[in-house]
Amino acid sequence: MSIAYLDCFSGISGDMTLGALVHAGLKEDLLCLELKKLNLSGYRIEIQSSKRGSISGNLVHVIIDKAQPARNLQDILCLIDGSSLSPGVKEKSKRIFQLLGTAESEVHHVDISSIHFHEIGAVDSIIDIVGTVAGMESLGIRRVTASPVNVGSGTVKTEHGILPVPAPATLSLLKGKPTYAGGISMELTTPTGAAILAGLAQDFSVQPLMKIERIGYGLGKADLPGWPNCLRILIGEEDIPARRQDR
Repeated sequence: MSIAYLDCFSGISGDMTLGALVHAGLKEDLLCLELKKLNLSGYRIEIQSSKRGSISGNLVHVIIDKAQPARNLQDILCLIDGSSLSPGVKEKSKRIFQLLGTAESEVHHVDISSIHFHEIGAVDSIIDIVGTVAGMESLGIRRVTASPVNVGSGTVKTEHGILPVPAPATLSLLKGKPTYAGGISMELTTPTGAAILAGLAQDFSVQPLMKIERIGYGLGKADLPGWPNCLRILIGEEDIPARRQDR
């Protein structure tokens, strides 16, 4: 079985996950072909090779070319349902958005139907989440696991004002999962990244026994001196040792 291990030593975000998949071998033209199945326009994707510290990887930019409507959760679910994406990609993408919407609803004490994703943030999240799920399907990944998650520390400026790190929605999504704060005082794990983990990762532990075939690094937007701000993905075959036979 093909397995992906998300090594979140510097946290996780949607664009870091997408960048790691492309760096691990997901073809850019295939990614764009999958995303065209959404009835979504007015954006383009730029993928750049760069470094964070001494580590080379891919940096993904979603560039908005024209004004976007405000979208609530139901708008996004309908957009995914109305696409020609595979049933599996639709189901997993919608699950991630449901988790994200539920977390935002709970921490801000508003009805889930009233949750609106910021105009630009909504497009970013749609591309990152659907692109990640479609990319994993294209690479034949059947199982996802992850390391304990570095969430960062300090505060972050959001549309809701100054919030502690991890942001309340991030913390809600990672409830019951192993997290820590280390290395740098900033937001390392975003709500979108946390939702991807909550929706796809089946367990959180040290790297499982696997035969590694692909390695990818998705770079974070911030270039931090002395800190490798990236997400590492390992893709390969799960190596399940045969049980010893009693002699």
